[in-house]
Amino acid sequence: MPKYVEIAQDIEQRIKAQDLLQGTKLANITALASQYSVSKNTILKTLQLLEERGSIYQVQGSGIFVRRKKRRGYISLIQNRGFTDDLKAADETSKVITLETISATEEIATNLQCTIGDPVYFVERVHAIRGQVFCFEQSYYNQEIVTFLNRAIAEDSIFDYLEKGLNLQIGFSDKYLKVARVKKEIAEFLELSAKDPVLFIEELYYTASGRPFDFSKNYYHPDYSQFFIQS
Repeated sequence: MPKYVEIAQDIEQRIKAQDLLQGTKLANITALASQYSVSKNTILKTLQLLEERGSIYQVQGSGIFVRRKKRRGYISLIQNRGFTDDLKAADETSKVITLETISATEEIATNLQCTIGDPVYFVERVHAIRGQVFCFEQSYYNQEIVTFLNRAIAEDSIFDYLEKGLNLQIGFSDKYLKVARVKKEIAEFLELSAKDPVLFIEELYYTASGRPFDFSKNYYHPDYSQFFIQS
């Protein structure tokens, strides 16, 4: 993991641990470079990443300030780490329905930029907050990049495992949103009826080098899902 990413994660953890309020002033660039024993250029990259994540904002001539991202229970549509981090304080849980190796279909191969027939992990999960299911997820992971997954990992944060266990550098994501009519086999997991409307989000996650490793389809319950976008 690049040093600037490690520093960004540490700063975010300190903001959460100390429950710093919106507008709290943080140390300046020189002080941060000294604190983490890195160059100012590394700190500039750290601050750029933190701004992209919505954790801080900078005011020229005034300093670096905490940006409290959202209301509790809302999912960010611009972050690149799934939604486990957004919902930790809301008692989010994940239940694995399916975890198996399958052969990439044409659709999967096109999105993951692999060859039809290549092995991929297929994961189905339901996500709930305090027992109320709000999302049904189907994800496909390129096994050339995600070399190992099991149910214990999938019931926690897969992205934490990818970063800390596999040292995968997660770069960016693409998200495609639409309102769709849910199929019966998926509706049952969301406690809906067939053809009820859901928010459908198709997502592609890429490594820092630009290789797609996760192709996901997420179906969100219309009554129990909340989202936010930072601009």
